[in-house]
Amino acid sequence: MTESRLPGVRYGSVKRHGDSRGSFRELWRASTFGTLGPAATGAQPGSEPRFVQANLSTSAAGVLRGLHYHRRQLDYWVVGSGRAFVALVDVRPALARLGSAVVETRELAADESVVIPVGVAHGFLALEPLELYYLVPNEFDGSDELGFAWDDPAVAVPWPQVPGTPDGRPILSERDLTNPSLAELVGSLRQ
Repeated sequence: MTESRLPGVRYGSVKRHGDSRGSFRELWRASTFGTLGPAATGAQPGSEPRFVQANLSTSAAGVLRGLHYHRRQLDYWVVGSGRAFVALVDVRPALARLGSAVVETRELAADESVVIPVGVAHGFLALEPLELYYLVPNEFDGSDELGFAWDDPAVAVPWPQVPGTPDGRPILSERDLTNPSLAELVGSLRQ
């Protein structure tokens, strides 16, 4: 795994073993991944953070998901197939009133991975049909996923144009179309 300029974010890849029958990939192994610490996962003191749920997200080319932020959950993503333009926004400085959010983007292809700690908002644009596997240390209940506008000009993620859509804009869920700005989200969290 390689470190990012965003604290706690790590990029890597998984090895694909294949032949004419197909392929096999080991997505995660505890002994090589390392310890899941409370700071990265948002775990409560005294609890032992560990992965408890695995998910598969599929997206058509042009779909954008995000930007989403967790206060109690680390995400470990592995691209199964396709390509994704990944945007990470470190909101920890903004939440702590120590500065503004920091943006990092990267294109991930099949077998590439990223570890996203608590406090780093994340989203992706499917550049082609995409399968994204992800492991998380909490079972989903919806209470920990907060979102802000994918196109917030104050954050200025440099999303690429989307070929094949009438206006070059991504395909979005209703939730992602109506998320507030990051400033509005941070303001609501401080109340």
